[in-house]
Amino acid sequence: MSSARAERLVNLVLCLLSTRQFLTADRIRQIVPGYADARGDEAFFRMFERDKAELRELGVPLETGRRSSFDTVDGYRIARQDYELGEIDLEPDEAAAVALAARLWDSPELAAPAHGALVKLRAAGVEVDEEQGRVQPRVRAADPAFAPLLAAVRAGRAVTFDHQRGGVGGPVQRRTVEPWGVVSWRGRWYLAGYDRDRTAPRSFRVSRIMQPVTPIGPAGAVRVPEGTDLMGMVRRGVEPPATTDTARIWIADGRAHGLRRLGRVVGRGTHAGRDGDEVEMELRAAPETLARWVAGHGPDVAVLGPPRLAEAVRANWAASAAAHTEPLART
Repeated sequence: MSSARAERLVNLVLCLLSTRQFLTADRIRQIVPGYADARGDEAFFRMFERDKAELRELGVPLETGRRSSFDTVDGYRIARQDYELGEIDLEPDEAAAVALAARLWDSPELAAPAHGALVKLRAAGVEVDEEQGRVQPRVRAADPAFAPLLAAVRAGRAVTFDHQRGGVGGPVQRRTVEPWGVVSWRGRWYLAGYDRDRTAPRSFRVSRIMQPVTPIGPAGAVRVPEGTDLMGMVRRGVEPPATTDTARIWIADGRAHGLRRLGRVVGRGTHAGRDGDEVEMELRAAPETLARWVAGHGPDVAVLGPPRLAEAVRANWAASAAAHTEPLART
């Protein structure tokens, strides 16, 4: 929306809110700034019809009526009691959350609704401090497919598009999807919906969806199944299922007490002539963190399994040795 049109709509709303009588289109043309620029009657009425449709789409309760039974032309007004926001009782942390959410959206599609929410809250007397909270996350909607996908979700229409698997250079496939929502996960936008080609729910990274995004079918045909967790769909699609192994580690008596607390003692054992305990603990898909802890205890700890954890520990030792011997080599 252009700034001129946005300003004209604001002027129109203020005008219709400030009167109790129905104002005809001709009267509105005379008193609302912006309509005087229309070139002729036909151009004005087209402009005015678009503005009325825009206000109704935004949820503004635009009334149509006549001042008396003698009038022959319809007029317009906004009932203040229907337009004004009711009483809102937010706790300070809830008001801060609204302010933080408004700062989150950094796109033309979402900035206006977020700002509008703040304006209505302030009009209702709720003090919303936008500066409260130093953390300011940003989720950008720069992907060209974002706007048409969001429009399709709102309209309840299926879409077709080309999707590039694996990013640039990956294979491109044509997809037909019933969009259920566009959600953000870890700084990226994803489309969640029902993939008609795979006959199953799927999620797609928006940045890998190629233009054009073409809506198909009637509006309102797509409905989100009750109880659908869109964020859960995206999370399961993006992150591989967590796999856990059991790591078995020997710890010398009286050593590495912090490491002991991460697992459970399953027996006694001897390593390099020293007595100690054998400890089992969970080892998730990436063993790097546990490997660093184990490597830091030197000969007081030994990995009994699995091999990938032992390899990660040896890699840590090698990196540490190289970091300490490199300055000596230079001298």
